[in-house]
Amino acid sequence: MKLGARVLDAVERVGNKLPDPVFLFLWFILALMILSIVGAGLGWQSVNPVTGDLLQAKSLLATENLQKLFIEMPRTLAAFPPLGIVLTVVYGAAVAERAGLFTTAFRGMLLNAPRFILTPAVAVTGMVSHHASDASYVVVIPLAAVIFAAAGRHPLAGLAAGFAAVSGGFAGNLFPGASDALILGITEPAAQLIDPNYSVTIAGNWFFSIGMVVVFTPIIWFLTDRVIEPRLKARATIQTEGPTVDEKTPLTPAEKRGLAFAGLTLLGMVALWTAIVLLPGSPFIDAEAEPNQRFNPLYQSLVAFFAILFFLAGGAFGIGAGTVKSHRDMVVMMRDGIAQMAPYIVLAFFAAHFVAMFNWSGLGPILAVSGAEYLKSVALPTPLLLIAVVLVSCFFDLFIGSASAKWSALAPIVVPMFMLLGISPEMTTAAYRMGDSVTNIATPLMSYFPLILTFAQRWDPKFGLGSLMSTMLPYAGVFLIAGLAMVAMWVALDLPLGPGVGVHYEPPPPLEAARPPADGGILGPQTPPLAAAR
Repeated sequence: MKLGARVLDAVERVGNKLPDPVFLFLWFILALMILSIVGAGLGWQSVNPVTGDLLQAKSLLATENLQKLFIEMPRTLAAFPPLGIVLTVVYGAAVAERAGLFTTAFRGMLLNAPRFILTPAVAVTGMVSHHASDASYVVVIPLAAVIFAAAGRHPLAGLAAGFAAVSGGFAGNLFPGASDALILGITEPAAQLIDPNYSVTIAGNWFFSIGMVVVFTPIIWFLTDRVIEPRLKARATIQTEGPTVDEKTPLTPAEKRGLAFAGLTLLGMVALWTAIVLLPGSPFIDAEAEPNQRFNPLYQSLVAFFAILFFLAGGAFGIGAGTVKSHRDMVVMMRDGIAQMAPYIVLAFFAAHFVAMFNWSGLGPILAVSGAEYLKSVALPTPLLLIAVVLVSCFFDLFIGSASAKWSALAPIVVPMFMLLGISPEMTTAAYRMGDSVTNIATPLMSYFPLILTFAQRWDPKFGLGSLMSTMLPYAGVFLIAGLAMVAMWVALDLPLGPGVGVHYEPPPPLEAARPPADGGILGPQTPPLAAAR
């Protein structure tokens, strides 16, 4: 126990000394500039085995790169793929969240759950609730405690199960959402460092995310009912603040009417999208593409689909429930939703420039090719390579909470490196997301950890940081073991990660001889024109 406490204290001290992610990226950019100068001066180079291009390091202080940095600064931000994708989804999700659709739907799911399946209902609801973004932390977790208490079970066991599902199962879901758009949007430009024509869709990890729900739900069920709740029953729980009426009362007729309106809207949207797909000459089908690529336009349209679905379903719920009185209410909801994204937009500015400058320097492909050649010489099996990605992600997650910040820094190196080893960008991303999820509940540096502790102290004022840590560590440990096994088995069985997406990457045949480097020896997409941003 003393050793564990010392380890946690050390993690907290180190984490508290780290700067804000914005300034982390500033330090990354400074280090990148120094490295580019050294690389250019020493003549670092390599050959892209896919395109045959000669890769050469180029100083970021070269005239051409300085011009790109200062003249194209607005375009660099606008062309950052995750930014446009996430904001597009948020426009719709903000209406659904603020109209009350997400909160009411989750409440209805938990309130109507039989006592026997209460824990798995909390687990599945918690993982699906990621469509509501941060609302899942402030709605599902405290509500799970209330529902457990109402069912005669320990409220802190419900809170622990909700926290494990929402945060520990962060990459798990039944349908793609904003988090998929964010992380996979970072993956695409990293993959294009090696294969400029490679595209990644929001559904790239869909089947893997469903697999996480299937694997993590029984784990949460067993640990909560057999390990966590018996241990908590030994504590003297004091309810210092009862749940509000809204949390414990059944759905009102207005809320039920709103859910009915939203359900009809969902069915209508699915029917419309299906009809468009089935129409001759559908814009969502590329008849001239390879068989496994023909549905790419459909998968790429899912960002717009979910944005429109959330917008229409949220509006329909609001009309039925009375939370939307006019179209102006929906405009205010969208405006408030975008306002909450301000911290991410600030971070995106620096992350976008780090990614772009990495491309301009040419260091990413050189490091990827050199690293791939080394790993080939070591001859590690593919499952072990991906397990290493999971563990590295777990380690960094202890200190840096932002998944997008970590992936923006790691993706330009690990994605192309693993592509050269025959591993698809989507598989590498899935391994990263697994590691990023499982340790969320184990670190007090996670941004919502103090909030969860506050929720717990509503029921037990003596429930401290160590109590919460010791309650959640069993989940984190078993999640990690299960996550490592799941990644290894996914590779061993060569299961699809999403529609048309597999574990392995097959590069096009390499050219026979290296070509002179284009545009000063920089491989990969340059900063595209503003009109191409998405």
